[in-house]
Amino acid sequence: MNPLYGSGSPRHEEPWARFSSWLECVCVVTFDLELGQAIELVYPQDVKLTEKEKTSICYLSFPDSYSGCIGDTQFSFRLRQSVGRLSRFREDVYNREAPPTLQTEASHFFGYVYFRQVKDVSVKRGYFQKSLVLVSRLPYTHLFHSLLQIVAPEFFEKLEPCLEAVCNGVDQWPPPVPGLTLNLPVMGVVLQVRIPSKTDKPGGSPVRQAAGENLLPTPTLLPTIHELDLFKCFQSVLIHLQMFWELMLLGEPVVVMAPSPAVSSETVLALVSSISPLKFCCDFRPYFTIHDNEFREFTTRTQAPPNVVLGVTNPFFIKTFQNWPHVVRLGEIKMAGKRSSSSLLCDLPKQVKVKKLSKLKTLDTKPGIYTAFKTFLHKDKILIKRLLKGIQRNRPSEVQSAILRRHLLELTQSFIIPLERYMASLMPLQRSVTPWKTPPQVRPFSQDEFMSTLDHAGPQLTSVLKGDWMGLYRKFFRSPNFDGWYRHRHKEMTQKLESLHLEVICDAELMSWTKDKSEVEIVDLILKLREKMNKARRQQLQMKDGVLEKLDTFINSIMSSLPEDLQTVLSTQITR
Repeated sequence: MNPLYGSGSPRHEEPWARFSSWLECVCVVTFDLELGQAIELVYPQDVKLTEKEKTSICYLSFPDSYSGCIGDTQFSFRLRQSVGRLSRFREDVYNREAPPTLQTEASHFFGYVYFRQVKDVSVKRGYFQKSLVLVSRLPYTHLFHSLLQIVAPEFFEKLEPCLEAVCNGVDQWPPPVPGLTLNLPVMGVVLQVRIPSKTDKPGGSPVRQAAGENLLPTPTLLPTIHELDLFKCFQSVLIHLQMFWELMLLGEPVVVMAPSPAVSSETVLALVSSISPLKFCCDFRPYFTIHDNEFREFTTRTQAPPNVVLGVTNPFFIKTFQNWPHVVRLGEIKMAGKRSSSSLLCDLPKQVKVKKLSKLKTLDTKPGIYTAFKTFLHKDKILIKRLLKGIQRNRPSEVQSAILRRHLLELTQSFIIPLERYMASLMPLQRSVTPWKTPPQVRPFSQDEFMSTLDHAGPQLTSVLKGDWMGLYRKFFRSPNFDGWYRHRHKEMTQKLESLHLEVICDAELMSWTKDKSEVEIVDLILKLREKMNKARRQQLQMKDGVLEKLDTFINSIMSSLPEDLQTVLSTQITR
């Protein structure tokens, strides 16, 4: 049995179990002059979407843009799930091994859209307009957009039979187990992917073709399942990269106004990923429309803007978001051609300027960054010059993106390593964990104590960037990203202490301890041990092999020495 499927045989007791480990459902959204947006098909047919979710998917699958989207367009969105939804997929098992940035969320779905708009005189509106949408709990942007590129063109020709065949094919895929390289067949193509694991070294080498594969056809290798072309996304704002990194680190409210959902969603996802491997713990919507259920919540002027990054395309939002502290207005993303170095040095800073928020006007369509934010750290001029030189030399976008990703990774690691080092110092010593006392607790995080460590163990040890690092940390402490990071690390450390406690209990002379104890004390020990073991199994704590089995044996031995009536009572208590 694969643990990602839950209990029972996945092929017989859990219909669509393999499918649901990748996708919640596949939707076809059609656009009609009289009916408006409507979901035409949903697979699997028994999937339960609420009316609110259906409405959101309909509106988020249609480009709300005046720039026009003739032809084929791909973009992403993220929507809030309805409360109380259950999944066939064991997300807790997957999340335990996945990197924090690729874990599933209980509260949101991701949507991956392939929208087609072509002239069609047989349609009243004059256009064929339809979207194929993959709805998933997994943030696998590159994989699902690659899948759509294979499936969608065929679907628009053959419609429902094609979709049914694809869904049945996905239901044959192995589940996404972190650390494994998988072959995923679909419509005569085999996509080969590696599912990242939390034990992977950040910034490691991309996946390579597995040796000894004997598949027909030859697998198509996807070097990543989630990473974007960062250079393409950030090209027009390269000189402001430091500011964007700090805004994301601090969880500041940001609106990205873009000419299309593709530019909007790619930019928002690139921004959120810029602080990787730190998990972005604020809300973010790669594509957001006035029809969203959270529209009023996000646009109210009676309180400060929420910690959310929004990607929008409708010019209506210019007026709506004039009270927001950070507004980024982008033009169409165009990859730079070969130009002179002097020309680039002059032109690139002019592409997107920082402007005052009061200058944001509805009729002004020029790109700009409207903010009063002052960065805590200085810009990395060496990086900018290196990337400019790369444009001049026609360096491939993949290489430029790798340079950018490496820089952002090193910047985030320089910031987070001192926090990790201090957090580790709050862990009680292993020798303080004894079998006869409750496990010690992790010491409280003291911001002042942490700040005092920065002089000798701060980010200056690994980063050449100068500036107000201490001011950046102080503001970070007030952000949802710090709260999310701290809760995650504290939970990990607490679970480690629980594991150590069970291990030292297992190594203790428990039988000797019970010899001079009363029945009440022995029963109390049995119940407490059973409770700790059940908790360890629920949380799937990592510990030495055989610990739980040894404790099980001990409990059974002790119980057998008790009077029969007491054994019956205990058995009833334990099995509840």
